[in-house]
Amino acid sequence: MAGFNTAITGLKSASTDLDVTGNNIANSSTVGFKSSRTEFADIYATAVVGAGSSNTAGSGVTVSDIAQDFSAGTIEFTNNNLDLAINGSGFFQLDDGQGSVTYTRAGAFELDKDGNVVSKDGKNLQGYGLDDQGNLLPVGDLSVTQKESPPKATESIDLSFNIDAREDASKLLTPYDKDEPSSFTYSTTVRTFDSLGNEHTVKLNMVEQPPMREVQTLEFDALPNSVTISGYGPFDPSDPAEYANLIAADPRIADISISGTNLVVRMNASATDIDELQVVNNDGGVNFAGITSAQLAASETQTYSLAAGPLGADTVVEIGGVEITLDAGMTQDQMGAALESRQGAIKDLNPDVESVIYDADNNKLIITFKAASGDVGLLAVTDPGAVMGAPTVVPGDNSFQGVYQVYAYLNGDELLNIGKVVDPGEAGYASEQTEVGPVLITFDPSSGLLNSINGQQFLAGGNVPAITISGADPANPETEIRLDLSNTTQFASTSIVKAQSQDGYTKGDLVGVSFGGNGEMIASFSNGQNQQLGVVAIATFENQSGLRSSGGTEWTATLDSGSAIINPPGAGLSGSLRSAALEQSNVDLSAELVQLIEAQRNFQANSKTLETLNTVTQTILQI
Repeated sequence: MAGFNTAITGLKSASTDLDVTGNNIANSSTVGFKSSRTEFADIYATAVVGAGSSNTAGSGVTVSDIAQDFSAGTIEFTNNNLDLAINGSGFFQLDDGQGSVTYTRAGAFELDKDGNVVSKDGKNLQGYGLDDQGNLLPVGDLSVTQKESPPKATESIDLSFNIDAREDASKLLTPYDKDEPSSFTYSTTVRTFDSLGNEHTVKLNMVEQPPMREVQTLEFDALPNSVTISGYGPFDPSDPAEYANLIAADPRIADISISGTNLVVRMNASATDIDELQVVNNDGGVNFAGITSAQLAASETQTYSLAAGPLGADTVVEIGGVEITLDAGMTQDQMGAALESRQGAIKDLNPDVESVIYDADNNKLIITFKAASGDVGLLAVTDPGAVMGAPTVVPGDNSFQGVYQVYAYLNGDELLNIGKVVDPGEAGYASEQTEVGPVLITFDPSSGLLNSINGQQFLAGGNVPAITISGADPANPETEIRLDLSNTTQFASTSIVKAQSQDGYTKGDLVGVSFGGNGEMIASFSNGQNQQLGVVAIATFENQSGLRSSGGTEWTATLDSGSAIINPPGAGLSGSLRSAALEQSNVDLSAELVQLIEAQRNFQANSKTLETLNTVTQTILQI
């Protein structure tokens, strides 16, 4: 009777179903495990072709396939950075070093004694290497080849700060002294490293230019007919037409004039840290006694000599729109006192005026303007009685506004070369050599934004040229540091550092390895640096159901699956990577327990079929 064979095929199939279900249940906690299901097909000994019905009984059942479910399991996070999970499709590729390549979703990796990233059974995780430019190299074993991070000298500093615009530069102690905080406006220090990894500091002192300008008097016994100043010349100082050429040759000079046998050179108020001018006396018959320097206010002054008294008649003088009556018979001092007494009214009508003072010793009325007003032009004076003579004008100069000298010191002591150009007339000026000393930074007085650095002008808020610092690396004198002061301001707010960073660091030792979402393997070092060592490779297949299980939650490629398609995580069909996470088994334990009951029922039913057939056979034998 064929029924016996039919019942036996049912028992075998039900037994296989129990085996598969039991295996799923047993691996419900296996990391990266994919559950399977038993698929059945009926068996017919005869196939009938054509229309009509068949009178052929079936011959039983067979297991047509044990199919795996590659749906993702739950991702659970761990405390191990080498635990990896794929969020999406794909497999990790493993190589045992003997030509066998397998694929897995179980990402519990670790480092072996040689720094290779390996699975629990010692197979190497595959990934892309990286060249010096970060380009991907062919797929190979991922390993931590860099056990330490070599030191790097500081080559770039980004620094932005605000200097309080309310600070009064006229209250700074003079002369400037790096060890006297009251002689500079603001100071900040940046940590740097030399090429051997030694730590240093670069201290920056900012000195706001006060409303003063330097005047250098060139003292001669007689006015020479030929002289060279700041490398310009020889020229005849008695020819005022030459002065414009001198000012063009030395932009620090504002104007030059003759005073008796001397030349008086007034510097711009923004010119700072000025050595004595380079002077060559080309007139052998005239003695050059030297240079006398003085710091004078940058305010404009208009000086009037008063007529000798007594005044012959009543006179009305008008200064800046203020009428002042001078009585007949007044002496010089009385006229001067009367004019000075109206100082308040003159200042009220003329906001640029700072003071109106009578100098009794020299019988002069001195009108001084505010330094911030600069060159204001001649104040209107009406003098019908010719009490006041023609004015002597010293032009104002407000170029000091928003001007700071910046000094840089290595470890707070050694003055550094930060690009100060050699002064005109000195050796090296023509070739634009630099020397130790301060450079100037300037701010737009109306906006508080940087508008020049070391003589390079730019639009306020535009691209800021960098300052080059030399000599800040004692281990390598060739090292230069690029200092970027972008976003530095001069607002009426507390002086603070707004941002500060530098790119140097000391030697570091490996402290850990982690992975990024795009598969980057990143080594972390004790000096705070991170280095990308490689990228994990993710394998996908045209038909992943065609993979063959090889144990250890690993699969091998077959003709049915096709060859592996390798890409970095997140590229193509590859899923992204999760570090410090593991993909759990995708077994649904509740569903498997139900399936276990169904498989048991099927086994019992097929047993009942066999039992019934046996009873029928016994009945036949008893006839």
